[in-house]
Amino acid sequence: MRLSHIAWNLAGLSLPLAVAAVTVPNLVNKLGDERFGLLALAWGLIGYAGALDLGIGRALTQMVARLRGENNWSAIPDSLATAERITLVAGLVGCVLIIIAALLGAGAFVGAKHTSSGEVRGAMLLLAIALPAQAMSATYRGLNEAYLNFKGISLVRVVLGIVNFGGPYLVALYTTQLPWLVATLVVSRLLALFVYKWLALACFDREPSIERNGTYSGAVARSLFTFGGWFTVSSVVSPILMQADRFMIASTLSAAAVTIYVLPYELVVQSLILVGAVSSVIFPNLSWLIQEKPDQWEGYFRRWLLIVAVLMLLACVILASILPTLLPFWIKKNLSPQSVLVGQILCIGVFANAIGSMFYALIHAKGRSDLTAKLHMTELPIYVGVLFLLLGKFGVVGAAWAWVWRMVLDAVALALIGRGRR
Repeated sequence: MRLSHIAWNLAGLSLPLAVAAVTVPNLVNKLGDERFGLLALAWGLIGYAGALDLGIGRALTQMVARLRGENNWSAIPDSLATAERITLVAGLVGCVLIIIAALLGAGAFVGAKHTSSGEVRGAMLLLAIALPAQAMSATYRGLNEAYLNFKGISLVRVVLGIVNFGGPYLVALYTTQLPWLVATLVVSRLLALFVYKWLALACFDREPSIERNGTYSGAVARSLFTFGGWFTVSSVVSPILMQADRFMIASTLSAAAVTIYVLPYELVVQSLILVGAVSSVIFPNLSWLIQEKPDQWEGYFRRWLLIVAVLMLLACVILASILPTLLPFWIKKNLSPQSVLVGQILCIGVFANAIGSMFYALIHAKGRSDLTAKLHMTELPIYVGVLFLLLGKFGVVGAAWAWVWRMVLDAVALALIGRGRR
């Protein structure tokens, strides 16, 4: 694995954080806790839309990496064409469901007291447009990862990340209306879709014998769903696990309380960019090694697991220590004292999540997405129950402990599964 691949991934994940560091405090002050909390929910919903690719993007990465290892170039265009159709249909279904939910008044459940229902409904309708684009982008990104085109992916991520935070900030200079803020997120996702597709098709130019135009194949679809079907379950359940805390805080407490929780959460969780940079690179490499050189993958995986564990332990200890100074310096105004404690608690879960993410990549590289899906299905009702109880008793601090508990359980389970399967 080239360090340049990790470097490009790291740049793609970290540079937008510099924009977030500048814009988020100003957004909080400009919008107020409630409107910023609603914007945070929009970020969460549009992030959840990635699950609508039904795991096909991840399955496509594994399939194309295997086909390249077998020098079976002619099968790759059909794989992409099949994945395109599946994710387009799934994205459109998600779009229709959000539109129906918005028109039926689902926005009333977010606990907004000072934002009109019309604004919330308008924002939801705009977000619905972004769902097909987000789903299909995951597929094109999957093909790029199979070709190890992390430079191209990272450049798109940089621009997308900058617009994700910078877009609402620029709009907030003129209006605080929620639909206009959300519109920047939608436009950026549509543009990202076209760029990801262009990069994916450009990968074919590396192989002169490949035709760009593939056709849908039922056999390929079944093969994708063999891996992606279970990953679909995981893709649907995992974002619910990741986003349940902020939505339950909004419905149980208030949209303003989401800000108290989300500010430290977003700051602390961003330290996982290192893990994301490594795991997305080792996944196609592990998929290839397990198939082609089964005697080499274990040493390769252990080496990178140790590197990630040491670096993330240091990062989490340092972050928890400086958070009482860093968070007030970052936000400056209207910071709840609870936010610092929430952030320090979440540092424990971040370290556990780092370890779990590495074993998650290993299990999927072995083609056993069913195991992670079953684990997430088991975790979901337990986590929601614990979250509900702790949130009701301890507020946002209880939500933080519930998240930590899930991360630790998840990491232990993934490590046992990853080590126990060949």
